[in-house]
Amino acid sequence: MSKSNPAPPPKRARLQDVRMIELPKIPDPRGNLTFIEGGRHVPFEIQRVFYLYDVPGGESRGGHALKTTEQFLIAVSGSFTVVVDSGGTRQRYFLNRSYFGLYLPPMIWREIEDFSSGAVCLVLASRPYDAGDYYQDYQEFLEASRQLQ
Repeated sequence: MSKSNPAPPPKRARLQDVRMIELPKIPDPRGNLTFIEGGRHVPFEIQRVFYLYDVPGGESRGGHALKTTEQFLIAVSGSFTVVVDSGGTRQRYFLNRSYFGLYLPPMIWREIEDFSSGAVCLVLASRPYDAGDYYQDYQEFLEASRQLQ
């Protein structure tokens, strides 16, 4: 059985580290195709994939920061808004194209809101799930963020 790599120590993130990445789009009259390769189209090797769907109107998801995990969010169907925060300054990204994704480095607070009907948010992550990797409390995240160099 192989051992998993230990998580790197958290680093202070900046909003400039969050960025939209255009994915390859192969147009075809029968329907377009987009593909994603870890380490090539996203800046990490993909260790986990999950998706959010059937989010009721008015609800939001996220509301946390990850200590060591990188993520890449894609609106594979419909649209939603991602609100990111590096420790007090917030920025909004509207995702509505399946060939664009939003890269989120560790130590960025994220909230996902304004889901359209039928929206699906695909999330690629650099690490397997670990409950200890999450800051679920915003004030705790702010305190930890201030302590990082």
